[in-house]
Amino acid sequence: MRAILAAGNVVLGPMAGITEAPFRAICKRMGAGLTFTEMVSAKGLHYNPDGHVSKALLTFAPEEVPCAVQLFGADPDIMAEQARGIVERHGADVACIDINMGCPVTKVVSKGEGSALMRTPVLAAEIVRRVAGASGVPVTVKFRKGWSDGELNAVAFAQAMEDAGAGAITVHGRTRDQFYRGPADWKVIAEVKAAVGVPVIGSGDVFCAADAQAMLDRCGVDAVMVARGAQGNPWIFREARALLDRGEELDPPTAFERIDMAREHAAALVAFGGENAFARMRKHVAWYITGMPGATTVRRRANEVASHREMDDMLLEYRACLERGDDPAWLEGASL
Repeated sequence: MRAILAAGNVVLGPMAGITEAPFRAICKRMGAGLTFTEMVSAKGLHYNPDGHVSKALLTFAPEEVPCAVQLFGADPDIMAEQARGIVERHGADVACIDINMGCPVTKVVSKGEGSALMRTPVLAAEIVRRVAGASGVPVTVKFRKGWSDGELNAVAFAQAMEDAGAGAITVHGRTRDQFYRGPADWKVIAEVKAAVGVPVIGSGDVFCAADAQAMLDRCGVDAVMVARGAQGNPWIFREARALLDRGEELDPPTAFERIDMAREHAAALVAFGGENAFARMRKHVAWYITGMPGATTVRRRANEVASHREMDDMLLEYRACLERGDDPAWLEGASL
């Protein structure tokens, strides 16, 4: 893992419903050193290994391999079984198995999975041991500052995961109770880095290249994970690489580049997931155009279109409108 991270120390984090293969491929092209799949349920794979969802989650873009596969669950037997199966099926395309111990969502933690594992460190360590012994690839663990302000155990938890065989650790600087509210605590990330010998990836509040540089400098981490900061902004990886490698501050993408990327992303998503996948592009369009003239109208229109063709036509008309310098309010009554 150390060699993988050294080759590109700004990585794309896993985000459910967002980091599908087409978006990961775009981020990789833009400079992401490593990409992570959406989190994959070990139980889901166990009980329905040939299901459409399982296949989609474990489909990699050629441009991004090797890719990190994020697996979640709380049963050591099933976790080890599925980690082994993923590596057997996908071979060298798998950079590592990343175990999710940070997801704060109620339907996950209510089953003892995700960040709930921070409250059961003995079980968490057993999962890491079993997966490391079964998979034959590096095993990494992603977790949080703790469960709550009254249960802060990131340092001790990191040491336990290292002892169990984790090859790298990702720390998100918020508790489970915070979800994504409030500022991320970078101090705890630095404390984890100082307490373990394996590579540490810092996560939380990285929204621009300067944030990536600051986290590397202040926390001493081996790599920085970008998650929400990449939503509608895959250029963050290109900008971070320019700043870190050359000390160069790049101009942000133009409005036209943002629209063109949204169109490319939508086309790739439909090619990947079928015509109905265009609906999953609506949130991405909203992120791509944030802060642009007429963004409110375009977001509303994106939610109203009934096909990929209509969405693409709308984005083309929006682009032409901006090129002409017209008021994007024309979209209010546009018949597409």
